[in-house]
Amino acid sequence: MATKSKRFRVGVEGATTDGRAIEREWLTQMAESYNPAVYGARINMEHIKGYTPDSPFRRYGDVLALTAEEIADGPLAGKMGLYAEISPTADLVAMTAAGQKVYTSMEINPKFAETNQAYLVGLAVTDDPASLGTEMLKFSASAKQNPLAARKQSPENLFSVAEATRIEFEDVNEPKPTLFSTIKALFAKKQGSDDARFNDVHQAVELLAMEHQRTAGNVELLTVAAEKITELEGRVAQFGTQLDDLTGRLTAEDRNRTFRQRATGGSNAPVDQTNC
Repeated sequence: MATKSKRFRVGVEGATTDGRAIEREWLTQMAESYNPAVYGARINMEHIKGYTPDSPFRRYGDVLALTAEEIADGPLAGKMGLYAEISPTADLVAMTAAGQKVYTSMEINPKFAETNQAYLVGLAVTDDPASLGTEMLKFSASAKQNPLAARKQSPENLFSVAEATRIEFEDVNEPKPTLFSTIKALFAKKQGSDDARFNDVHQAVELLAMEHQRTAGNVELLTVAAEKITELEGRVAQFGTQLDDLTGRLTAEDRNRTFRQRATGGSNAPVDQTNC
């Protein structure tokens, strides 16, 4: 069972950590163009991207989708907001449950991959929104960091001010493909040749044969199990009858049993008697 977040706000048009401003159209461009299959934004800690999987600065999940929407009420009413859905790791779920890393900060490339449009290339979780910008920008520009410990950010990227975030997670049931859906998908493909169509039919027949064989095997196992259960029930009933018969005979023997009188010896006087 997978886990994903409910939609939450990760940024608002306006301030960034280095004095620049996030433009309104950047948010709409990021929402419209974001596609994990093109470039998936991963979740990091404090905008530091470590190389090793056991580092505290490893990745903590992925951004699944983005939407842009104008904020309707509150002190930010009228501003454009960017909202995200994420797939977190178990570590991130545990951290947020413990009240840690409750702010998020976007990492934006204003001209992503020569498209001349903005794109979300990363999302950081942090606990220090006041000093995050200065610390991260110093880190990004520093050449003294250990290259094995963290990756230097692109100098063109900018970080948004950290948003106080309430990330709520929910479990998502991932449906397993059924035999019918698998075969349907095979025939749903548009094939350009008779050989390709024949190959799909061949695969479908193989799937049906395998399913039939598996079902037949299960039926055989169930039949054998039912026979064993019937046999055991008969033996239990037989043992019960034998136990009832034995109990009755033992009860009758105890009730009808007589005992030999004790020998009194040569005197009837109230003295010790001998049983011999």
